[in-house]
Amino acid sequence: MHPNPIFHDADAARNIAFARSRAFGILAVSDANGPHLSHIPFLMSEDGTTADLHLVRSNPIARMGEGPHGAKIVVSGPDSYVSPDWYGVVDQVPTWNYIAVHLAGTLERLPQDTMHEMLERQSAAYEQQLSPKTPWTTGKMTPEVLEKMMRMIVPFRFSVTGVDGTWKLGQNKPDAVRIAAADEMEVHGIGSEVNVIARMMRDLDHS
Repeated sequence: MHPNPIFHDADAARNIAFARSRAFGILAVSDANGPHLSHIPFLMSEDGTTADLHLVRSNPIARMGEGPHGAKIVVSGPDSYVSPDWYGVVDQVPTWNYIAVHLAGTLERLPQDTMHEMLERQSAAYEQQLSPKTPWTTGKMTPEVLEKMMRMIVPFRFSVTGVDGTWKLGQNKPDAVRIAAADEMEVHGIGSEVNVIARMMRDLDHS
């Protein structure tokens, strides 16, 4: 998280909505051997208080026991390098604009017999976004193969206790300067989803 409070202007509801729509992040849990990280899809509850996820049984986090374990989920968004030359004014320095949401909380293992239902909910949430495709369901699998796969993954619930987000979009720059940088970024930017973050930088002028 960037320490400048000007980049923390998004409220909890906006940060939760971003994390829910992204639905993918880095789960971080520490034990005596240090931090363990796992890239995971997750499904947030409507009220934003929990996120359901599963891990392969051999994952070091899954082998830490039932919990609860203190944990974080880091959700990254679009990002791009910003060249000082793009601002059109003097005495600027290079930076990187980005969006990131950190969810703090506790991770607990759920009963194994909840795994099938969780998988159905997760896949349904993702599949419905692929319309007009007919959604995939576990019913398309051979029962014996499905049962074998269910034994290989473990269900978990992450209970959210804190939310923080950095939306670093050049809020510390005058509108014209920020928009000039966004225009250059859209053409020459390097990063992830550069067009998206450039558009968000421009939209600050209308918020």
